[in-house]
Amino acid sequence: MSAVRDLVIIGAGPAGLAAAAEARDHELDAVMLDEQPEPGGQIYRSVARVAERRPADLGFLGADYAHGASLVDAASGIDRRQGATVWQIGPTANDGTREVIWSRDGRAQRVSGRTVLIATGAMERPVPIPGWTLPGVTTVGAVQVSLKQAAIYPAGRLVIAGSGPLPLLLAEQLRAARIPVAAIIDTTPPGRLTAAMAHVPMAALGAPDTLCKGLALLRARDRSGVPVWRDAFGLRAEAGPDGAVAAVRFRSASGEEERIEADVLALHEGVVPNPQLTRLVGAEHRWHAVQRCFHPVTDPWGETTVAGVFVAGDGGGILGARAAEGSGRLAALAVARRLGRLNESAQEFQAARWQMRRLGDRALRRLLDALYPAPDWIAAPDDDAVVCRCEEITAAQLRAVAGHTAGPNQAKAYLRCGMGPCQGRLCGLTVTEMIARAQGTTPAQTGYYRIRAPIKPVTVDELASLSE
Repeated sequence: MSAVRDLVIIGAGPAGLAAAAEARDHELDAVMLDEQPEPGGQIYRSVARVAERRPADLGFLGADYAHGASLVDAASGIDRRQGATVWQIGPTANDGTREVIWSRDGRAQRVSGRTVLIATGAMERPVPIPGWTLPGVTTVGAVQVSLKQAAIYPAGRLVIAGSGPLPLLLAEQLRAARIPVAAIIDTTPPGRLTAAMAHVPMAALGAPDTLCKGLALLRARDRSGVPVWRDAFGLRAEAGPDGAVAAVRFRSASGEEERIEADVLALHEGVVPNPQLTRLVGAEHRWHAVQRCFHPVTDPWGETTVAGVFVAGDGGGILGARAAEGSGRLAALAVARRLGRLNESAQEFQAARWQMRRLGDRALRRLLDALYPAPDWIAAPDDDAVVCRCEEITAAQLRAVAGHTAGPNQAKAYLRCGMGPCQGRLCGLTVTEMIARAQGTTPAQTGYYRIRAPIKPVTVDELASLSE
């Protein structure tokens, strides 16, 4: 690896792959670091291998998933390192470069870049209901990843519980693959369809194909014959004699308690940006009140408030896979312009199509935010619900200190909340909202964990290997 690269891309999802293709077209010396064994990110997980070895599976995984193979092909020729876990991005050096440290196969390595693009995407929002740590309780995204990566699906009674487009998509993929679903518990609050109608005209103009696909998924769910409970709330996973999940309890729209037996419970309440690396470099973040999450502040090209560090894809704000491609292209164009590979007029001309598409994607996002808002109970989990899975801290324990703590970082000192292997990735938003609620402030005022390297667990041997 050369001493200094023009661009270090972190993540090989739609944003990273599109940025890599654009960087190659403008002859940028770029390297891509991706933690997964294969490119595609979560949305296009293992797509190249599926297309090659299991082409029949593309029939139920869908055309949108198959599109990922073209992104992988478009980024061919880029210096790509799979299985590379980035755990540190250093400060700006005297020569204006920034060092990125990553590990693979038990050895840590360094690479310096004139610019860095963080394209680590989104993660599913944690759903801290009582019993969500039981064996057999997972997420909708995890079920879908298993289906894509290894053609593995849950055995026994599968219950899908949550809200948003992803549960609809998974239900349709499972139906097309003839994999049974025992029940669907829709936690979308009542009245959301009425609230979303005002955004339909702009979404229809900006992203008509995606809107039609969403309507088709709703119709397919309702015609599938799978029992659907709407307007559900108060979810609770119940353990069986073996300690694994045996049932899910909830309250129906009428307020009556329902119980459904389940061997696997897949939860989902939307996705949020993965903030670890943008927090690590010290980029400014802003609270998104509708999506109930923080996202990094960027300019129209994706550059954060830290010079030379860009973010593309859902890591910069939830807009979806199609928008992620465009944001990756825009960031790479900005880097090419900065490094003198094209002039300003060429940058603006080539960016126009992606900027126009982004307007449509934002119109669709406003519709989805109105239709599937993050539920209010996310900020008020039951006392016996585990908030921090790594340290097994319950909501009751956090509430005991929330009213008189200076914020998430002091709560971490009191309870070790956020000090586990995930470095607060799974509990950060819940902790912030619970403290804000206890103190009568806003999440923006409460703040978030202070993220420090290494953001992923590393061994002493890995650290020592840096000196070689």
